[in-house]
Amino acid sequence: MVLSAIEHQEPPDRRLVDDDLAASFLPKPLRALVRATRFRLVRRAVIAASERSGPGLWANLACRKSYIDDNLAESLPGVDAVVILGAGLDTRPYRLARHGDVPVFEVDLPVNIARKRAVVSRVFGAVPPSVRLVSVDFERDDLMATLASYGYRVDSPTFFIWEGVTQYLTADAVRATFDQLAQAASGSKLDFTYVRRDFIDGINLYGAPVLYKKFRVRSQVWKFGMLPEDVEEFLADYGWRLIEQAGPHELMDRYVRPAGRNLTASQIEWSVYAEKI
Repeated sequence: MVLSAIEHQEPPDRRLVDDDLAASFLPKPLRALVRATRFRLVRRAVIAASERSGPGLWANLACRKSYIDDNLAESLPGVDAVVILGAGLDTRPYRLARHGDVPVFEVDLPVNIARKRAVVSRVFGAVPPSVRLVSVDFERDDLMATLASYGYRVDSPTFFIWEGVTQYLTADAVRATFDQLAQAASGSKLDFTYVRRDFIDGINLYGAPVLYKKFRVRSQVWKFGMLPEDVEEFLADYGWRLIEQAGPHELMDRYVRPAGRNLTASQIEWSVYAEKI
């Protein structure tokens, strides 16, 4: 969200993601950092620091948000609900609430849902009627049953967003979540991201040894990965059809080059867009 807020300081035609609410959702010290990036030299210094630790990830993180936003905007007329898995401080539900009343279910750990409720109350005074904050532990809880208890209808065509989450889960938790998503209504859409398994396994660090040391050696908080060539078959096992994968080349062509930005995109993270059969 810091990245999204900093990107909003770029001129409109140079932004990789456009999110005017991102800064307001951040804690006060981070809002101060974002204000400092109004100055171009400060902004460039922050991006350069990010590039040193994870070359290409600034573009990936920003572009994946635009990629999801574009797919959501295209699909919105054909869905009855939006479910955001691992919502964090995502502003999408509140940007959507400006223009319509499609139900949006924000799913995350109880501690994160409590934090989100406090942030939304600070920014807007209250959670909009179209947004439901749902506490779920992906490692333990029944996702669809919990959503249903908040008013979600499993037979409703839904747009599911699972952004920047799968790498933090065990393989069992990822598969358990896909077992739940197999219940989704035909015509539902799914946009999720994953980290490459060869990076998780240390086979190819893609020029980011600092990132590998941080997430795999020191703490091992990144656990799960996939390979692009395995995604289509993996999805088919749960009744989903692959529409598209967006790797670094697609993100560069679609977002970075048209914005005239001197950035590269990383091979480490990919985005997937799929449809329920």
